[in-house]
Amino acid sequence: MKHRAEAQEERSARAFAPGHITGIFSPAQSSEDPRARGSIGAGLVLDAGVRATARLLPTGRRQVRLASDLPIALPISLDVARRLFAGHDGSIRVELTHELPVGQGLGMSAAGALSTALSVASVLGLPRRKAIEVAHLADLFGGGGLGGVSAILGGGLELRERPGVPPIGRARHWDFRPSVFVSVVGPPVPSPILLASPAFLERVRRAAGPGLRRLASKPEAKTFLRVSEQFTDALSIGPPKVRRILSRLRSTGTRVAQAMFGQSLFSVPGSAAQRTRFLRELERSRIPSVELKASPSGAHLLR
Repeated sequence: MKHRAEAQEERSARAFAPGHITGIFSPAQSSEDPRARGSIGAGLVLDAGVRATARLLPTGRRQVRLASDLPIALPISLDVARRLFAGHDGSIRVELTHELPVGQGLGMSAAGALSTALSVASVLGLPRRKAIEVAHLADLFGGGGLGGVSAILGGGLELRERPGVPPIGRARHWDFRPSVFVSVVGPPVPSPILLASPAFLERVRRAAGPGLRRLASKPEAKTFLRVSEQFTDALSIGPPKVRRILSRLRSTGTRVAQAMFGQSLFSVPGSAAQRTRFLRELERSRIPSVELKASPSGAHLLR
């Protein structure tokens, strides 16, 4: 049955979903209910992400369109818009703006899916919970990632204790005040290929086990940074160039780990002296980097 637009006028809504860096994770895909699939793990929710604007024209030919600032197709975000718009009259257009590079382990797939979902759901009068579920399922089945949507429902340092989206899944969030330096040092990594390999996923589980147990007993920033480094080293998926740069940056005393999955590193200096040495090494080695903060909140509608 079709849903008739209540007012014959254009409506619009804007939403923001933050980017996210996974420091450590373990896949959890065995549940029959896909809303309970994803991963457990921990990461940082960033203050840069994806902004979406959805515009509804309640009359005219039925159509769903998606445009962005990127020269590539965005099938996961488009799938979200189509699924939420199914059965409605008129046409809808979604415009996305990405504040971070895609394919570098910075959560742009989940952020695009969730910002699209929230903005489209708002103009259609659909509940937030529906938007979150559709974004999670599109990202999961579209090969975007494992649990990125649930991670960015809050800000700061997040710990996914139970896989899936709420109320099935559960994530806790803490403030994270230090600056985070993100360094992109190689081309994008095709995460769907890695995530489709049972052998690789089993390797991830083994590498993540000790760190996740430490985080569960002591969920704080220092523990997260230490176990993220250890997870990076145990998994060792970065090519030689990434490993060389990681070693140089760690020589400054700074905590450095690989963003999962990407040829990008995230670094958090622990003192003013470490920051000085770290910035000097970035300049000396000409490593392209950006300084970010953790987002104080998760995905939300914009006024």
